[in-house]
Amino acid sequence: MSAKKRAAEQDNTTLKAGRRPLADEGEYEDETEDEFEDESGDEIFEAGVDGRPDEEREAEEREMNEDAMEGIEQQQTTFIPGRTKLSPGETLAPDLSTYDIIHEFTGTWPALSLDVLPSPHLSLAPASSISYPVTLYTVSGTQASRGREKENHLLIAKISGLTKMKRDEEGSESESDSDDDEDGDSEPVLETRQIPLTSTTNRIRSFTTPQPSSSTPSTVFVAASLENGDVAIFDISPHMRSLETAGTTISPQQNKPVHIVKAHKRTEGYAIAWSPNNASGRLLTGDTEGKIFATTRKEDGSWTTDNTPFTAQTVAGKDPGINDIVWQPNDSNVFASCGNDGCVRIWDVRSKSHKPALTVQVSDTDVNVLSWSKLTPHLLASGHDDGTWATWDLRSWKSGAQPNGANNGLTAKGEVARFNFHKEQITGLQWHPTDDSIVSVCAGDGVISIWDLSVELDDEESKYTADAPDVPPQLLFAHYMSEVKESHWHPQLPGLIVATGGGGYNIFKTFNV
Repeated sequence: MSAKKRAAEQDNTTLKAGRRPLADEGEYEDETEDEFEDESGDEIFEAGVDGRPDEEREAEEREMNEDAMEGIEQQQTTFIPGRTKLSPGETLAPDLSTYDIIHEFTGTWPALSLDVLPSPHLSLAPASSISYPVTLYTVSGTQASRGREKENHLLIAKISGLTKMKRDEEGSESESDSDDDEDGDSEPVLETRQIPLTSTTNRIRSFTTPQPSSSTPSTVFVAASLENGDVAIFDISPHMRSLETAGTTISPQQNKPVHIVKAHKRTEGYAIAWSPNNASGRLLTGDTEGKIFATTRKEDGSWTTDNTPFTAQTVAGKDPGINDIVWQPNDSNVFASCGNDGCVRIWDVRSKSHKPALTVQVSDTDVNVLSWSKLTPHLLASGHDDGTWATWDLRSWKSGAQPNGANNGLTAKGEVARFNFHKEQITGLQWHPTDDSIVSVCAGDGVISIWDLSVELDDEESKYTADAPDVPPQLLFAHYMSEVKESHWHPQLPGLIVATGGGGYNIFKTFNV
């Protein structure tokens, strides 16, 4: 995963919105070409452009157009990634009737990673009680082209005016008849703030401190793992306030990091995670040499990094690189990591040896991403380089087990489910914040898939989705997004997903989640 960044840019020169090329200059219309003389030469009458009355010709054209539209509708099929091939001239378009919300926007440069920031206007509530329009906040780090690294930046974005699409009685999309209707299709408003960087952001994660009092706002920290090996920590609270209060200015000092983790030296990294159980701020960062460093914020507001890394013996002949880190949701000392050797490791930050408590091999290929269920802490999900992803019951991973066997790893037990729907590497996955049976997955085939693990496998009537033998019934939805890299559920808006990739940013909520 460490080498899989944005593909080469493509030159798209197709005409948009059905626009046609202009006719060649010099063409003109002969004003008399529709006039005909009868055989006697005494009478001149007008006819249609093909010599027939206009009414007859127009009726035939309407019939032909109706037949053509019917043929187009019959040709429209569901796109299944890795199985459906587009013919020349064919394009993908979302079925808008299957979305409650769908919007996209682009920045100056694409972003490899983003995180959803807490909204001061929202509290976690059932989806049925959400009051539209809504406002959300995100932070992302850009990937500028080679030679233009100094144009990189962190992008703090406020997207307001997000409305739920209004539908007619048959469930199809329709325009809102009223500007003050809470359901409609009005365009949201995008406002941004930028923090200059000189390097690509490989991964970005945010942490919000508990609010000290009702009159004192929380502090929002963002950590960016940069391509040059540094991990820069920023306090973006002033930028958030400036998006809320017009006229608020950002000083040059506020655009500077409050701390830079230098322990990785010049070694690039992708793994980064804030502890959800440390009120001050505790950060773990991993690099491509297999080292994980812990950085902690002290009571006086300063930061310190333990220069003794967490390290582990890797599978023989395998790349030791760390790809992802996740904290145990309910334990401030336990975390998991995954890497290019196909293993998942469970660690305890209190270990004086800085060695893993458990090593389990879950794939024959790189393990790119992990997600730990916040609702059921014994459930862990892993996404792999061969396009598969799996869920695990950690109660079957016995503590204290040591690596053994020819592959130098403990064979995985406790597999709950494994799926091979995607045909390219998994680049992101995340458990739903309020439903431990729902998982979202991003893959290199350009699809964000949503899964319901509660669907029973032994139901013969729904054994395959849409009668497709290789589409599992647990698949709830497939959203196409060009060069998608990462997506996140919004923690305060159940069912809403924010994603980033080579084609920009997508915000969407499907009708069935």
